[in-house]
Amino acid sequence: MTDDVDEDATVGVAADLLGLTVRTLHHWDEIGLASPSRRTPAGYRLYTWDDLERLSRVVAYREAGLTLEAIRAALDDTTAEIVDTLRAQRAQLAERIEDLQRLDRQLERLTAAHERGILMSDDEQRDVLGEDWDPQHAASARSRWGGSTQWAQFAERSASRSPGRWRALSEAMSTLQRDLAEALSRGVEPGSEEADGLAERHRELFSNFFPLTRQMQVCLGRMFEADPGFAAYYDGIGAGLSVWFRRIVDESARHHGIDPDAATWE
Repeated sequence: MTDDVDEDATVGVAADLLGLTVRTLHHWDEIGLASPSRRTPAGYRLYTWDDLERLSRVVAYREAGLTLEAIRAALDDTTAEIVDTLRAQRAQLAERIEDLQRLDRQLERLTAAHERGILMSDDEQRDVLGEDWDPQHAASARSRWGGSTQWAQFAERSASRSPGRWRALSEAMSTLQRDLAEALSRGVEPGSEEADGLAERHRELFSNFFPLTRQMQVCLGRMFEADPGFAAYYDGIGAGLSVWFRRIVDESARHHGIDPDAATWE
C-alpha cells in the first residue's frame, strides 16, 4: 500500500484505498481477521496506519488465492511457514492452470469439429477412410445440415474420435455395405428376418454419428434413393441397392409399428 494517510481512516476511506467494499471490511472485522484499532465516540470504525498495512497484506494474500484461514495463520501465527504456504498455493495454481489448458484444448477441438466435421487433414482422411473418400464430403454436409441438432451431435462425437476409431467405423460401414449388396444379389426379400437384421445393423452403426431413430432411418432411406449423389454411390456398390435399401428400411419400420409413408425426421 503506497497511499499516505495522515490520520485514522474511516471504513469508507479504507475501503476506497484498498479497492474493497465496506461490507468486506465489516466481515473481516467480525471474523477477527483484520479489525480496526480504534472507534469514534459514536462507535464508528477507525483504521490506523498499522491496520491498513495488515489489510493490504490480507488483500495481497487473498489475490494470491489463499483462503481466509490460511491468511489468518500467515499473519497471526509466528510459527507459520508462509513460504511453504505460498509454495503449496503455487502448486495448486499450477494444477488449476493445467486443468484450464486441458479444457482449452478440448474446446479448441470441439470448435474445430463444429466448423470442419472431421479433425483430420485431407491426406489423413484418405488414408483412414479410403482412397475413394472425398474430404469435401464433410464441408458439404456442414453446408447442408450445419444448423441442425444432428450436425452438433456429429461434431461433438467427432471431437473425441481418434483416427483409429474413425478407421474402425469406416471399415464397419464398408463391411455392412458389402453385406447389403451381397444380400441384394441373393434376392433377400425386404421384410425378411435377414433384411430386418441388416436394416438394424445400419441403424446401430449410423448411430455412431448421431442418434438415429427408426423414423429418421426411414427418411434417410428415402434420401439415399432420391438424391442423385447418394443413389449413384449406393448403386455403384450394387445395382439397384439404393431402392432395395429404402425398401428394407421401410419394412423394418413397419415391423416396429411405424408407417414409413408418415415417418418424419424425429
